[in-house]
Amino acid sequence: MKKIALISHGCAKNLVDSELILGILSENGYQITLDETETDIVIINTCSFICDAEKESVHSILEMIEAGKKVIVTGCLPQKHADDLKKAIPEISAMVGTTDFTEIVNVIKEVEKGNFTTKISKKPNFNYPENVKRQQITMGASSYIKIADGCNYRCGYCIIPHLRGNVNSRKMEDIISEAQELVKKGVTEIILIAQDTTGYGIDIYKKPMLPELLRELNKIEGLGWIRVMYAYPTQMNDELLNAIAQCDKVVKYVDIPLQHSHPEMLKLMNRPSFDYRPMIENIRKIIPDVSIRTAFIVGYPGETDEHFEHLCNFVRDMKFDRMGVFCYSREKGTPSYSMKPQVPKKVAKSRWKKLMEIQQGISIERNRKFVGKLVPCIIECFSDEGEVIARTQYDAPEIDGVVNIKTDKHLVPGDIEFVKITESSEYDLIGEI
Repeated sequence: MKKIALISHGCAKNLVDSELILGILSENGYQITLDETETDIVIINTCSFICDAEKESVHSILEMIEAGKKVIVTGCLPQKHADDLKKAIPEISAMVGTTDFTEIVNVIKEVEKGNFTTKISKKPNFNYPENVKRQQITMGASSYIKIADGCNYRCGYCIIPHLRGNVNSRKMEDIISEAQELVKKGVTEIILIAQDTTGYGIDIYKKPMLPELLRELNKIEGLGWIRVMYAYPTQMNDELLNAIAQCDKVVKYVDIPLQHSHPEMLKLMNRPSFDYRPMIENIRKIIPDVSIRTAFIVGYPGETDEHFEHLCNFVRDMKFDRMGVFCYSREKGTPSYSMKPQVPKKVAKSRWKKLMEIQQGISIERNRKFVGKLVPCIIECFSDEGEVIARTQYDAPEIDGVVNIKTDKHLVPGDIEFVKITESSEYDLIGEI
């Protein structure tokens, strides 16, 4: 039986694609390994969202070629740079685009014959291969479910629609079926992902169907938590908020990347340009115990000191529970690439530092409120020091904080336990059972 190795880069959405690739290989008689030393063929599923992600993917490609492997490059990097990539690294054995990975078996057969091959759709259009059983790389307390791919928005800084096409939603019954299977395998928390989860269903049902999907998933017996990532401001309506508030399994956590606060900057970014304050107040009114995560871009072309100060004041006032800040990354193929004036990197970095410092103070204050309280936490894993690592419902895996638990009790990953919080820091909590 032929062994194939896979290296996965990028976001959780890319991880699901990697797991689908492994599922296809497994169904076609290939043996899967995540140890590239065990095989001569390596698939590298790449990310190309920003320059740093591309560098990481290219580093993996060069490393594997240097190790004498036949490298099949899949995902965003070949979709974005097909011709240039092959010219830059001629040793690549094959390239597969973002929506063409169902061709992976034919591609491997060509590589085994020594033929270079490429499968890259000029107009990517993602159709989820429902007949494929994902081979999960990470099987723990939580699992991601991709409910749609592609995006109908055209934000000024984003290459994703070019790489993934417009929104393609999965049928609701297929998503529910996958969630039920995951629960049978022992998954406690499912995390719904897409480029824009709030746009789910608009293409096949002619209206956003995330609220209905949440209500249906909420009926699944044995499921602990349901988390939604990547919401879009214009779809954060009362129907969706009420579904989050009323469904007991849906965690009270809203992930809504706002990108900026100043209307002029939002217009330049081709984002919804309105005052976000009433929307945030409404979220907190309908879901009283909500945790709001957001993200902002600093150093976007045209951002002045005045625009940035507006953003700083907005963050101070809104007191977001969780927040990420990114320095603008200039990407070819995006509208912002040729915009003027470009903000110097040094200025963007200093703005990043200042905004993160503001948020750090807010985060310390927010986390202190948990001390002395009993909080339900999902058990994740165990540290090398023997501590138990867990998360509250207010924290998404790998991007938010954790709870370090001191206990003699035998705990099982995936279980939800009540933890008494004893200490807090900027981002993490300490508790005991």
